[in-house]
Amino acid sequence: MLLEFRIRNYRSIRDEQALSLVASSDKTLATTHLVPTGLKSAPQALRSAVVYGPNASGKSNLLRGLEYLRAVVAESATVIQPGQTYNLKPFLLDPASAQQPTEFELSFLLSGVRHRYAFAMTAERIVRESLLVYRSSKPTQLFSRRHVEADVYRYEFSSHLSGPRKLWLDSTRPNALFLSMAAQLNSEQLGPVFRWIVHRICFLPAAAAAKVLPDFTTALLATEEGRAAIRDFLSAADIGITDVQAETRKGLHNQVLISAGGMQLIPQEREGLTPVFEHRTPKGMARFELNDESEGTQRLYGLIAPALDCLREGRVLVLDEIESSLHTLLVRRLITMFQTPEQNRQGAQLIFSTHDTSLLDHSLLRRDQIWFADKDADQATRLYPLTDFSPRKQESLTRGYLAGRYGAVPILGEWLGQAAAAAN
Repeated sequence: MLLEFRIRNYRSIRDEQALSLVASSDKTLATTHLVPTGLKSAPQALRSAVVYGPNASGKSNLLRGLEYLRAVVAESATVIQPGQTYNLKPFLLDPASAQQPTEFELSFLLSGVRHRYAFAMTAERIVRESLLVYRSSKPTQLFSRRHVEADVYRYEFSSHLSGPRKLWLDSTRPNALFLSMAAQLNSEQLGPVFRWIVHRICFLPAAAAAKVLPDFTTALLATEEGRAAIRDFLSAADIGITDVQAETRKGLHNQVLISAGGMQLIPQEREGLTPVFEHRTPKGMARFELNDESEGTQRLYGLIAPALDCLREGRVLVLDEIESSLHTLLVRRLITMFQTPEQNRQGAQLIFSTHDTSLLDHSLLRRDQIWFADKDADQATRLYPLTDFSPRKQESLTRGYLAGRYGAVPILGEWLGQAAAAAN
């Protein structure tokens, strides 16, 4: 379960920004929207969180930063080669920041225990790395690592970290994470931490669902259980599809590679499953292929597999521009799935960005689930929660947001005035 994500000096983010999924003491919708953590300091966590903001405010950079962290952990020990540099983009509008490392920090629950993992990096090397475990009120630092000079690092280890630490240390290259290398070399303690970060975070960029993910959903059609899950999902969405079948055909099917540099598609000519959708009316029946369906249906279809997978496995689903090509009611349906305990039994979480102000609804989201991204005078992204404004419980959040009460809206006044004058 994700508790907090911190990031500094990444793309439009200059100063440290923190997205917290620790719930406030507010009891609103507590039985559905919150999940117990077992921690005294943070007894409840949020099942979902949303980030609002104008175009180019840094919403996507925040979510991409979480995926970048995951990808570096996944690949630094195996995919990244000795001497290879990272495609890392620090904040470039401040000469001082451009020369500083990018920093990431993740706090999460693993087997009921809070872990805090952090590292700082440049394009050439990892400069700091540490892991704290909170088995009591006082954390234990299992290891820390700091770059001193050239390829020299200073390491500190806790006596609680067992295993061949010298082997892991000697095997860790300057451009690799110690956590990743130790996990690769079968550390029993660090392996679960590595796997939580790599396998529990699922990031989907805005354009991914329609172009990439249909193959993942189609793979579910290979079993009757998967086909029933897809059919029930589409039926609940009420988009006119009564059934879905899978036909085996030879053609181009995408192989998806996700790396620190982003998502890549490799089309391959091979035999694979193709979905066929059945529509029925009182006057007849017709079958359509995915390309014949609307963009909204294609995106929704692409989201089925990752949504069901995250709900089943308790993963964190990170969606950029959740509303892209989707009707508001379909977006609400997807959010509600994560906030319904009967459907979300494993503590899965949903983090998403959107421009859809109709979702600012007291019956759908708690106030501590809502965040805003905006830019300051230096064009640096800042992230802040709605709770900073202490809105009243029945206050119209949509009206307040569009009126600029919470910031994070486009500045259109001057442009609108000019446009009106030109029209007259």
